Order: sequence, then structure tokens, then C-alpha cells
Amino acid sequence: MEKVEVRYDNKIVKYFAYATIIWGITGMTVGLIAALQLAFPDFFNDYLGYKYISFGRIRPLHTNAVIFAFVGNAIFTGVYYSLQRLLKTRMWSDKLSYLNFWGWQLIILSAVITLPMGFTSTKEYAELEWPIDIAIAVMWVVFGWNMFATILVRRVKHLYVAIWFYLATFVTVAVLHIFNSFEVPVHFMKSYSWYSGVQDALVQWWYGHNAVAFFLTTPFLGLMYYFVPKAANRPIYSYKLSIIHFWALIFLYIWAGPHHLLYSSLPDWAQSLGVVFSIMLIAPSWGGMLNGLLTLRGVWDKVRDNVVLKFFVVALTAYGMATFEGPMLSLKNINSITHFTDWIVAHVHVGGLGWNGMLTFGMMYYLFPRLFKVELYSKSLANAHFWIATLGILLWTIPMYWAGFSQGLMWQEFNPDGTLMYPDFLSTVTALKPFYIMRTFGGLIYIIGVFMMAYNIRKTVKLGSFIKEEVVLVTPTIDKKEDHSGEHWHRVIERKPVRMLVFSFIVIAIGGAVEIIPTMAVESNIQKISQVKPYTPLELEGRDIYIREGCVGCHSQMVRPLRFETERYGEYSKAGEFVYDHPFLWGSKRTGPDLAREGGLRSDSWHYSHMIMPKEISPGSIMPAYPWLAEENLDTKHLEKKIRVLQSMGVPYPEGFDQEAMADLEAQANKIAQNVIKDLSKEQSNVAVSDIANKEIIALIAYLQRLGTDIKAVPADETEVETSMK
Repeated sequence: MEKVEVRYDNKIVKYFAYATIIWGITGMTVGLIAALQLAFPDFFNDYLGYKYISFGRIRPLHTNAVIFAFVGNAIFTGVYYSLQRLLKTRMWSDKLSYLNFWGWQLIILSAVITLPMGFTSTKEYAELEWPIDIAIAVMWVVFGWNMFATILVRRVKHLYVAIWFYLATFVTVAVLHIFNSFEVPVHFMKSYSWYSGVQDALVQWWYGHNAVAFFLTTPFLGLMYYFVPKAANRPIYSYKLSIIHFWALIFLYIWAGPHHLLYSSLPDWAQSLGVVFSIMLIAPSWGGMLNGLLTLRGVWDKVRDNVVLKFFVVALTAYGMATFEGPMLSLKNINSITHFTDWIVAHVHVGGLGWNGMLTFGMMYYLFPRLFKVELYSKSLANAHFWIATLGILLWTIPMYWAGFSQGLMWQEFNPDGTLMYPDFLSTVTALKPFYIMRTFGGLIYIIGVFMMAYNIRKTVKLGSFIKEEVVLVTPTIDKKEDHSGEHWHRVIERKPVRMLVFSFIVIAIGGAVEIIPTMAVESNIQKISQVKPYTPLELEGRDIYIREGCVGCHSQMVRPLRFETERYGEYSKAGEFVYDHPFLWGSKRTGPDLAREGGLRSDSWHYSHMIMPKEISPGSIMPAYPWLAEENLDTKHLEKKIRVLQSMGVPYPEGFDQEAMADLEAQANKIAQNVIKDLSKEQSNVAVSDIANKEIIALIAYLQRLGTDIKAVPADETEVETSMK
């Protein structure tokens, strides 16, 4: 065939690359601020003016900025660069490419604005509210449409392995995002999850684990399969291993979500499935790691001298470590120690800082000299970045592993007489402060390395000349009349992108369907408890404030059936307790104690004072203060709509209750305000009930005092409803 001229679009690659660096610095800086707030609890944490950067509000901003802004833009950078070259054609539509770019940046900007303002669904990695969820779905379809259309007009016969991972990423993220984002709007920036309790927890961690799998892992594996061989100038080690790696990984990964909910109220059969498939994940995960590392066999001298390959080697090593540790953490005996602790935070950051971060840095150092047709400004500075980044990862993760191990063991420690050695949760918090300081130092070093890279790239750009459209002559290899007899069986799938997409969808849909459908359809899985009633209007408003302030980021509401937990917190949690929770609030980290049985343990006035000045009430606490809750009036203008929305989802409020809700709310608020004033110190004795009854803090107190009270007085035989789940 004759050669044809192709003009690769480098401009879109440059745009996404710049966005990757800018948002990387932004997201990591927000993470550093959050780390400082834990390491130095008085760090601009306790004043009215700082509510928009309180820990509970900026923690989800950090995770979203790093995952969807930094890593997301890195994915688009690598895909738009590699896809054109692998398919020997320009992207199908420049308009869709730039719509993808600007739409994605606007989504990120909306997260930067809304999350600090407290607009959140509170679901891990899916905190953004419903209008933004819709925008994400639209932009993801734009990306997938452009990618798939480009594949259809390709000039090569077979699809390279990197493209398999891109396709699986597109279809799976679309399914995960859409199903997890079923929510009923209350108003423009407020919604309630369509799922409740146990069902919501299962869907969320089906999404949450696989957001890690199919946003932080599979697209980066595609990038690894392209950039590692390119940088090493060698073919990938094994084509057959690539096939096994791909299909086994996307089939097994989708089942593993329930391992985040071990010892919870999730049905035991679902927990067991999560454990089994998590253990099996070691094989394909390490297969991919070895395929990447063995590609470098025989060229280790080149690795020593090539900074790009150094970053790739550490990235692959971190991927191997994280994907070995994940299955180990899914074992129940290990999970009982590590869950809710800082060990999990360390595990996540091995993947984030090591796998995603280092591979992205290597990709940036690879791309910019090629986009600008110039040598990298300073190889020595890039090498310094490599060593600083590696040191930063170690100084970040090792203290957190140590902290998590200490935490888990302290929670479980008993005295010889059978009592808890550390009954006060605060004693386990104060023991971790040195580790939080060390973690902050490691994060600072890591960020310094990112600034070094930004400087190095800026100088490289100034020295070079950007090639907006890279013109190449390619020889098409597609021949529809070619005889395909005797070819490898997988080539049949590779030649048919629609078939590849459909097969990928089927493979990932199996696990989700098997785990989720029975939990939704079989009512006996989630038996109701007659004593559990819907939240009162004031408690409902307080729960929404709890969500807005990000309290679930530090407090769990799930007492596991483990002796050290029931000794500390009380009766273990039942599935029926959460049937009216939209969304569920089980949490994934205990920086503070579990609150599932908090109701009635302390007075209303204690909660009032504790929310305003926690460090005075609990010396040694690292909890931020929330003085604005005592200053701001409770906004109840959407209360009637909230009641009607929850009624539409099956919450059994009486007919017409929306019209009575306000009177109910005021009566309960006045009662709590009276309790608070009765116990206030003499200096505050002139405060009237009307002065505080309409404040947000009263609603939050109502919610906290409700937690766990439904079943506290219920005989044991009336709450044992879990037998059908075993």
C-alpha cells in the first residue's frame, strides 16, 4: 500500500499535560494542608473564617483533585498521544478533543468551588453533587465517542494491548459512575442517594474499589504498555501474558469491592465473594507488573542512565506492592487489624504517589522533549526529582504503616482482667501525632519534587519549538481481503473493536450483577427492625449538616461483631438499622471514635461545647472546631421537599407529614436548646432558648443524640435479624 500523510494533534496533548502539572500541584498542596491540620491541630483550624478549608471539607477536595484532576488529565494526556500513534491516524474529531479538555477542566473547577462550600453527596471518590455527576457522564461519553470513532478509522489491522485497557476503562467507568450516581435531587446542589443503607454501601464500594481499579489502574496499565517499551526501545516482554493479564484483571477486579465492608452488616456471602476474588487478583496484577519489568531485561544499564525508565521502574514496583497488599488486606484476620486505621491510608498512597505519580512524572519527561523537539533542560534536575520523590514516598508511607499497625493493636489490647487497655479512643489518637508530623514532612518533600519537574519542563519548553501538528508518513496495514486462517485466536477479537468493547462489557458486568442484584432484589437479605424509625425533621437536617462538614471522613458508624469493638462501642450494627439512611454513613477511617451508638452517651450541652471548642473539652484532641455552627441559622426552606423525596424512596413518613415537619422540628429544637442552656456556665446564663434553638448546632446535636438509640432498649432476640444473611 502507498504511504499516506498523517498529522498528529500534539496541541491537545500539550493542553492536557499542562493541566496535569497544574492540578497535580494544586491537589497535592491541598493534601499537604490537610496533613498539617492533623499534625498541628491548631493550624488555622478553629476560627469562623476557616470553615471553607476545615479538614472535613478539604479532604474530599484533595482526593478529587488528585484522582480526577491530576490523574485524570494524565490519562487523557497519555491516551491522546499514544492512541494517534498506535492507530496511525489523527483523533477523529478535534472539536470533541477540545470539548473533552475544557469540559473536564470546568468539572474540576466546579469541584474546587462546591466541595469547600459543603455541597457533597459524601460518597467516597463520588462526592460531587448531581449536576456535576451529569456533566462527568457527558464528558466521559465525549471522550469515549472520540476514542472509539478514532479506532474505527484506524490505519492498522490489530489493536495493541494498550488500547484494550483504554476501551475497558471507558466502558467500566461509565457503568460504575452511572449506577453509583442514581440520586434524587432535592434542589440544585442537594440530593439523596436512591439506594439506602446496606444496598448503598455495596453499590458505593463496588464503585469505590473499581474507581481505583478502572481509573487509577487499567488506563495506567495501558499507558505502561505503550510508554515503557517506547522509552526502552524494546517490544513488550510477552504478548500472551498481556492477553491473560487483561482479561483476568478486568474480570476479577469488579468482584472485589465488598472487601471494603468485611465484618460489616453486608451479607456474609457478598463479603466472602469479595475476599475470594481479591486473593485471585494477585495473579493478573503481578502478571502485568512482571510484563512491564521484564520488558527491561538486558537493558538495566540503560535504566541507570535514563531518568524516564527510573520513574517507570519505581512506578511498576509500587504497583506490584499495592496489588499484593490489597489482597492481603482483604483477609479477615488482617482486615480486623487494619480496617479504619492509617494503614489503609498508607496503602492507598503507595498506589497514588508511587504507581500513578511516578508513572505520570516519567511520562511528562518523555513527552515534553518530543513535543518541543529539544533535549530535556536538565537531566540532573530530573534525576534529583526522582530521588526526592522516592524519598518522599518512603517518608510518607512508612510512618503511616507504623501508625496504622499501632492503632489497630491498641484498639484490640486487653488488660489481664478482660477490660480494654485503652478504653478512651483519644489515647490512641495522641500516640499517632509524631507519625502525622513525619507524614507531613514526606508529603512536603514529594511536592518539592513536583515543583522541580514543573521548573525543568518550563525551561525545556522555552528552549524548544512546539510542533502543533506532527506530520508523519504511514503505511496502512488494513487489508479486508487478507487471509486470517492460522492466526492467534485473540487476533480475531483485536481486529474487531466493537467485539472487543462488547466482550469487555460482558466480562465486567458479570461480577457486578452477581453481587448487586441479589442484594437489591431479595428482601430477606436486609430485614427491617420494627423499632427503627425514620429521622425526625430536626435529625434529618442535622444529618445533612454532618454530611456537609465531612464528619464521615473521620468517624465511622459501623460497630463490627468483634469483641474489642463491642466492648468499646456497644452492640454490633445490624443491617436493619440503616434501611432509612440515604446515603449510608459507615465511613472508612477512624481518626475519631465510631459514632454508631453515640446517642444518649453525653449531654446536649457537652455536644454543644465540644463542637465549638473540642480541644478544651477533650485535651489532646486533633478535632477541628466548628464555631460557625453556633453562629449560623438553620436553613429549613427545603425541609418539606426533603421529606417528600425520602417518601418517594420508601421512607415511611406519614402522608402529609411534610406539612407538619416544621412544627415538629421547632418543638424538638426548643427542647434541646433548653437542655443546653440549663447546663451552660454562669457566664452564659443570660442566653435565651430563642437565641440558639434555630442554630445549625442544635440540629447536629439532635442527629448525634439519635444515633443507635433505636435498638438500645430492644431485647437481644428482637434485634438478631441477621440469620438469613449467613
